[in-house]
Amino acid sequence: MNLEMDTNIGYQIKHLTFCKYALKTPNKTIALSFPQMLELRRKINELTSYSSLTNIVNNDNFVLLFVADKEHLIFLEIPQLLVLKEEIDLLFHTPVSLFV
Repeated sequence: MNLEMDTNIGYQIKHLTFCKYALKTPNKTIALSFPQMLELRRKINELTSYSSLTNIVNNDNFVLLFVADKEHLIFLEIPQLLVLKEEIDLLFHTPVSLFV
């Protein structure tokens, strides 16, 4: 039995409705409002700066992150952290169609 997690399917963010998002983790799906999404983006951008990544690699190689007003705690290793950053960047830089 292989217990190693695949980071490609680990974390996904979906835009559900106006100001409602879903963060899909390997264990659960977390509902996020727009302010919570902005806070998650701020935390992820802070954690993926060069100095923060260097500090993470030199110490523990993982991050524990509170999400959705500290209702959920997620465990992120470096590859998962970078995948989540890409997901958030795509979400904020992809135009949303008004007529879906």
